[in-house]
Amino acid sequence: MSNTRLVETPVAELEVRLDGEGPAVVLLPSLGRDSYEFDPIASDLAAAGFTALRPQPRGIGSSRGPMTGLDLHDLAGDVAAVVEHFDAAPAVVAGHAFGHYVARVLAADRPELVRGVAVLAAGARRFPASLTERVAKCSDLSLPDHERLVHLRDVFFAEGHDPAVWLDGWWPEAIVSQRAAMAATDKESWWTVALSPLLDVQAGEDVFRPAETRGELVDEFGSELVSTAVVPGCGHALVPEAPHEVARILVEWIRTRLG
Repeated sequence: MSNTRLVETPVAELEVRLDGEGPAVVLLPSLGRDSYEFDPIASDLAAAGFTALRPQPRGIGSSRGPMTGLDLHDLAGDVAAVVEHFDAAPAVVAGHAFGHYVARVLAADRPELVRGVAVLAAGARRFPASLTERVAKCSDLSLPDHERLVHLRDVFFAEGHDPAVWLDGWWPEAIVSQRAAMAATDKESWWTVALSPLLDVQAGEDVFRPAETRGELVDEFGSELVSTAVVPGCGHALVPEAPHEVARILVEWIRTRLG
């Protein structure tokens, strides 16, 4: 069962969910979403002998702090404060979609805190702006559900998975803040940095990661540093589509590649 704590930092108060005991795996959610949907993954990690740490981003759950004037380094700093608070370094940090930006920036800024980085359904280095526009419609609570479901199905979910599970779980203030933080951070300043091993967990039908881009991280950093796994039959949402498979891949990588 999850244990929820509030961690006070010099600049924020962060809600953190903890599951299990053992080496830490930090789970970071996608853009404007909360970490509650990691519940099955956190449970599997706990059963495998790990501690799953789930800090909620500012503006989500009980997490509070300044929401403007931020960049990705500030958001990574929140995660660093949580890792230090629980004396959890070096931790594996797994980020889903937007969360992988924060995970990789943390690894670049504070490498001593990070044992390895897992990127879950990370988009390609560059993808069409039209996809970003459709994501905005997925999370626009003013639109009727039937319209949002069309976008959720086309952008996030593969055939056979119910996009209605993502009608809820969006935090509008966090979306605005996180988008601004992305815009305020030069992507090239961290994309080319990898100081710890990377696990690239790709969704087989992710429109943000076309087949021709699947080797981007291996091409950038080499197969000695980057491990790749593809989860078939899943879209960019991935986490609600195949949580137990994601957890299995994480555990196997940690045990075999990180020791």
